[in-house]
Amino acid sequence: MTAESGSDGKVADAPRGNWVDRLLPSRARPYARLARLDRPIGWWLLLWPCWWSSALATNYVEAPVPVLPHLLLFLVGAIVMRGAGCTYNDIVDRKIDAAVARTRSRPIPSGQVSVAGAFVFMVVLTLIGLVVLLQFDPFTVLLGIASLGTIVIYPFLKRFTNWPQIGLGISFSWGALMGWSALFGDVDLPAIVLYVGCIFWVIGYDTIYALQDKEDDTLAGVRSTARSFGHRAKRLIAVSYTVATLLFATAFWLADTGIIAFAGLALGAAHLAWQVKTLDTENPERCLRLFRSNRDYGWILFMGILIDGIVFGRMYF
Repeated sequence: MTAESGSDGKVADAPRGNWVDRLLPSRARPYARLARLDRPIGWWLLLWPCWWSSALATNYVEAPVPVLPHLLLFLVGAIVMRGAGCTYNDIVDRKIDAAVARTRSRPIPSGQVSVAGAFVFMVVLTLIGLVVLLQFDPFTVLLGIASLGTIVIYPFLKRFTNWPQIGLGISFSWGALMGWSALFGDVDLPAIVLYVGCIFWVIGYDTIYALQDKEDDTLAGVRSTARSFGHRAKRLIAVSYTVATLLFATAFWLADTGIIAFAGLALGAAHLAWQVKTLDTENPERCLRLFRSNRDYGWILFMGILIDGIVFGRMYF
């Protein structure tokens, strides 16, 4: 599918035959695309730090605790707030998106949704997210509200710095703090270490994602680690992933997890090594596939922590 295929309303980088294109009424599709419901990888990546942290936090308590209620709340919150964040990003970046082949078919630059309509849609999604957030304790509510500042700033970073991926990492990793605080009402050292590790993980995978747009970004004046890393991209992605893995291992140790969680982390490290080994920085389709594979990486880590907690009697559903 080429970038120009947006003429039928479809978005260029959305998976073919996705459920939005197949099942939703035509009038609802542009808004679903605006919220990236046709591309679920984004909310998975936003969700994983929340779920990792929620599961990790159970290792810190003396009595078994239920994990499912928080997991469900974070799932809904991640889907809704990812949609709101993407809508805001598309409003801010509408002129840049129109200049980039992969993004000019998005709903706003292609004319499927007006800026005013997108703004109203963003407000509705944010209000739904607020309802979800209010189910938590006051500290977690305040922590969640504080994350809005990182969302507001992020779209502008690509105009001023070669490291906008750090801004995305700060924003997308916020759930590593909230998953922990949802259980304890505060943030302890394991959550902070997990959070910093998630930032390095985001830098790695989002650099892979940005490699798709290197040429268009250069013409549009958009900055990114994909451009600044240049021929060193594979090496520096490997460094980011290595630092993330070491920080995750430290967080697991601080949270007193068992051997099963560390086995999951080892399998996850092998997955990240596979990403780097098979990465072709000049092949956009390969970059997109490897970027999306981070959903599988999230499952590997989560299942390791989850099974570890269940086996050692620290959590239940």
